[in-house]
Amino acid sequence: MNKMIISVLAQDRPGIIASVTSDLCDLGCNLENVNQMILQNQFAGFFVVQAPEGVSAETIRQDLTLREKDQGLTIHVRSLEGDTQAPVEEKEIFLITTSGPDQKGLVAQLSSVISSFGANIVNLKAVFMGGSNPNENVMSYQVPVTKEIDAPALFAALKEKAKELDLDIRIQHKNIFDVTNKI
Repeated sequence: MNKMIISVLAQDRPGIIASVTSDLCDLGCNLENVNQMILQNQFAGFFVVQAPEGVSAETIRQDLTLREKDQGLTIHVRSLEGDTQAPVEEKEIFLITTSGPDQKGLVAQLSSVISSFGANIVNLKAVFMGGSNPNENVMSYQVPVTKEIDAPALFAALKEKAKELDLDIRIQHKNIFDVTNKI
């Protein structure tokens, strides 16, 4: 198995995903996962690929950089060693959303509460949307909770921290094993 994770950063513009994924295909890579976002006006993309056997991460980086040399992309490639599949364990997914005034340390303080209970944040989005209203800071944390985690205590601690920070908080449950939604 020759898996790699590729990060691409650039000034946002149309066509970055099309260009990078076309180049990866031309290099013989099979795309397995993609996560892309726009942070203010900056493109950030993460691609997990299965590269051809014997092709190094450095070779992929050099080839992508050469192909994209006039596009202003910053490209980083790292090999993924060992088993890249997360262990299957019974867990429930919770979406924790806060909103309120922007202030330094919000993500650090809330993520510290989550990690202190042994929970992991698998997806985080923090967006300041206040314009002239500084109270429009929105953060969304996706957190799987296993049976080893004291969920009621975690949620109580999060609610207490949100109150301390003058944030509204909403905690929603979505069982990961609910497969009734069809694509």
